[in-house]
Amino acid sequence: MTIESVFAALQTDFGDRVVRDAGLGELTTYRVGGRAALRVRAESPDDVSSIGKVIAKFGSAFAVIGRGSNLLVADEGFHGIVVTLGEGLAGITITGTTVHAGGAALLPVVARRTAAAGLTGFEWAVGVPGSIGGAVRMNAGGHGSDMTEGLVGVRVVDLASGDHREMSLADLGLGFRSSMLGRSLVVTDVELALSAGDRATAETEISEIVRWRRENQPGGANAGSVFVNPLPDSAGRLVDEAGAKGVRLRSAEVSTKHANFIQVDDGGSANDVAELMALVRSQVHERTGVDLHAETHFLGFSAEVADAAGARRVEATN
Repeated sequence: MTIESVFAALQTDFGDRVVRDAGLGELTTYRVGGRAALRVRAESPDDVSSIGKVIAKFGSAFAVIGRGSNLLVADEGFHGIVVTLGEGLAGITITGTTVHAGGAALLPVVARRTAAAGLTGFEWAVGVPGSIGGAVRMNAGGHGSDMTEGLVGVRVVDLASGDHREMSLADLGLGFRSSMLGRSLVVTDVELALSAGDRATAETEISEIVRWRRENQPGGANAGSVFVNPLPDSAGRLVDEAGAKGVRLRSAEVSTKHANFIQVDDGGSANDVAELMALVRSQVHERTGVDLHAETHFLGFSAEVADAAGARRVEATN
C-alpha cells in the first residue's frame, strides 16, 4: 500500500475532501499534535462505507476523529488515514420523545435541542464537549448520568469492511467510561428515548450545569478529565493527594484548579502531555497504590508511551 494509491482511490469519490499531509492538532481540544498522511471527511453513512471499502482494499492503518475532546495526537503525527465526520452526520431529529442524532452531533447541542423540545434526561450532556458518537464509544457521562440512560441503539459502519450494522443498547456492552465497540466501528446515528418534561425546568438545569463547570473546571487547551475515576474514589483527589497538582513538565501542566485536568500551552507539545500523564500516574501509584487509567485516547504514539500513560490507542490496521 502506498499513500499515493489510497489518495487516488479516495479522490475519485471525495475530491477536495481528501487531503494529504493534513494537520490533526486543530481537530482536538488540546490543539497540539502532528499531521496525518491522509485525512478524508465523510458526510453520510454511505461515505463512511465507501471509505471503508478503500481501507479494506489497501489494508491501510486508519483512525477516526470525531470532535477530538478526549484525544491526544503525537507530535510525530499518524502515518495512516484519518476519517473525520462532517456536518452531514451532525443532524438532529426529534419526534415525540424519540431523538435521532448523527454521530457527529455535539453533545451540548443535543442537550439544548432536547430541552427546548420539552424533553428531559439529557441535560447532563451540555457540559461534555464531544460528539454523541464518541460519547457512545466511551459511555460518556456526568452529573449522575451517562449514555446508558435513554440510549436505545445505534447504527454503525465498519471501516474494516464498509458494512452497515445496527446495534442495540445490549449489544454495545456499555460500562463505566467504556463500551464493546471495536476500533473500526463508526457510529453514524444514535437513537435516544427521553421523557416528556418541562422546558423551563430542563433549561434551568442546563444553566446550572454550565455554571458549575465554569466555576470548578479550567478553560484553555485540555481534554477534560484525564484519568477515569477509580470508583468510589476520585482521580482528581488522588492526584492532589500525591502532590501532583500544579506540576509542570515543559509546555504541559496539571491544572491548579482541578487536579484531573492537564493543560498545554499555545504551540506546546503533545509529547509533553503524554510524558506528564505518565509522571502523574507513576506518582499516584507510588504514593497511594492506585493504578490510574486514562480517559484520554492516544493517536500516533507507540504502545510503550501509551501504556506508561495508562491510555488506549485509537488507530487500527486491517
